[in-house]
Amino acid sequence: MTELPKLHIAVLMGGWANERSVSLMSGEGIAKALEERGHRVTRIDMDRQVAARIAEAAPDVVFNALHGVPGEDGTVQGMLDLMGVPYTHSGLATSVIAIDKQLTKQALVPQGIPMPGGRIVRSADLHERDPLPRPYVLKPVNEGSSVGVAIVTDDGDYGNPIARTAKGPWQDFPQLLAEPFIKGREMTSAVVDFADGPRALAVTELKPKSGFYDFDAKYTDGRTDHMCPADIPQAITDLCLEYALKAHRVLGCKGTSRTDFRWDEEQGEDGLFILETNTQPGMTPLSLVPEQARFAGIEYGELCELIVAAALRDHAGTAGGGDG
Repeated sequence: MTELPKLHIAVLMGGWANERSVSLMSGEGIAKALEERGHRVTRIDMDRQVAARIAEAAPDVVFNALHGVPGEDGTVQGMLDLMGVPYTHSGLATSVIAIDKQLTKQALVPQGIPMPGGRIVRSADLHERDPLPRPYVLKPVNEGSSVGVAIVTDDGDYGNPIARTAKGPWQDFPQLLAEPFIKGREMTSAVVDFADGPRALAVTELKPKSGFYDFDAKYTDGRTDHMCPADIPQAITDLCLEYALKAHRVLGCKGTSRTDFRWDEEQGEDGLFILETNTQPGMTPLSLVPEQARFAGIEYGELCELIVAAALRDHAGTAGGGDG
C-alpha cells in the first residue's frame, strides 16, 4: 500500500450498546497500532456530547470503532456526514440496511446471494406458540455479535432461553427474526478495501468448544477454535469468497466487512447460506478480520491504515458529503 501521511486520527469507541466492551477493546488496539505507526491519536469514548468533542479535536479522519447502535446503524454516520468529517467503514445508507437483517435479505437475495428464509415475529407472541417448526433460530433484527440469539430445538434451547411467559429475556426486543436452523458448519470471510478495489481475504471455520458461536464464544479466549484457512473443499472456499465480496459490493460496504455463513456439507454448494454481513467487525485480539489479514500477510497496524486510507479516498470522492 502507499504510505499514509502522518495524520490526526480520532478513534471513536465505547458508547452504550450491548457491545460496548468489545468496542473499547477494538478501539484501544486500533489507537495503539496507529500511534506506533506515527499518527497522532485522540481517543473518544462515545457519549451524548460526541459531536462537540469531535469538533473540538478537529481530526483529519475518524476511525469508527463502535459496534451496534448508534455507531453501526447510520446514526453516527449521518452526524459525521453533516459535520463533513471523513470516517472509516460504511456510510449512512449501507449502515442502515446492513444492521437490519431483514433489509439485508431484501438487498442480497435478489442478487443471487443465498440466505435462510424466515419472517419477523412479535416477541410477545413467543410464549404462546413456536413461530416456525423446530429447530429454528431467533435473533434480534438489528444487533450484532450474536447478542440475543437463540437456537430452539426439540431437545431445548441454546443461547438465551425462550421463556414461555409474557415477560421473558426477549422483552428488550419487541420484534425478532425467526429463521429455519441451518445445520452444519460456521464460517466467515473478511473483505478489505485496497487502492485497486475490495478483496476477500480468507475463510475461517469457527468451532465453539460448547454450545454455539454466541457472544461469549466470540470474545472469551479459549472458547472457540479458529481454523484459518478452513479445511473445506476448494469449491466451497471459492463460493464463500465470491459471496462475501459480492455482499460487500451490493451493500456498498467500505473499508472492511465480514460475512458469516452456515454450510450444510451434505447438500454441497446448495447448502451454503449467508447469515449476515457486518459493516464494522471487531478488531480485538480474538477478532476474525485481523486474523484473516495476518493470514494474507497484512499486520494489524497495516490493516488499520488500509481502513483509514479507504475512508480518505471515499471522502475525497464524495467531495465533502454523501454516503460515507
